[in-house]
Amino acid sequence: MKRSKTYRATAEKIDADKAYSPLEAVRLAKAGAKAKYDETVEVAMRLGVDPRKADQMVRGTVNLPNGTGKTARVLVFANGDKAEAAKAAGADFVGSDELLEKVAGGWLDFDAIVATPDLMGKVGRLGKVLGPRGLMPNPKTGTVTMDTAKAVSDIKGGKIEFRVDKHANLHFIIGKASFDEKQLVENYAAALEEILRLKPASSKGRYISKATMSTTMGPGVPLDFTKTRNLLEEDAQAEA
Repeated sequence: MKRSKTYRATAEKIDADKAYSPLEAVRLAKAGAKAKYDETVEVAMRLGVDPRKADQMVRGTVNLPNGTGKTARVLVFANGDKAEAAKAAGADFVGSDELLEKVAGGWLDFDAIVATPDLMGKVGRLGKVLGPRGLMPNPKTGTVTMDTAKAVSDIKGGKIEFRVDKHANLHFIIGKASFDEKQLVENYAAALEEILRLKPASSKGRYISKATMSTTMGPGVPLDFTKTRNLLEEDAQAEA
């Protein structure tokens, strides 16, 4: 695959043997974002867990303090006042049987789904369509709830969901390349704190073994995931 001059120039500045502080990684990642569109900034981690074991499945959500830079399209399966509450909160699509049939037919023009518990019996039948895309509502992530308004507001406000894959890799976004350094570091810190909180008790050895930050089209920057507090201040002291 042919890389752009910007990609190569940025990649040459990255020491593959060095783990960069979050602020340094953000600077390098932003420098490599030269696409015509606003690239997404992502973090990938390799976890020391066995996803085949139910008690080592790392999955959760976090509200990024500075949002994601994207307004998610939210579909809500609900009836009555819960449907009206979802609409008032800004849900893009709200309904029940008609929408269920539409999704079953292959329509997937949305980014997240919220459902009330009473409709999960029907939503569960869409497992083959929604499951592989990570769209199935789940009580653990707050997307199966009677409080549809809060769920919609959270997602629209910058709530992200993450889940370890079968290879023990975890991917999540922390914003857009147009964000300033402080916003991206704050978002990363919020996500990291939640991931560390979810460390399975049965997981032995090193929990996080590797982490990389990158933009959609940019090179990966090795990330020092051991830095967990006062990330902006710590970097400033290191440069002083």
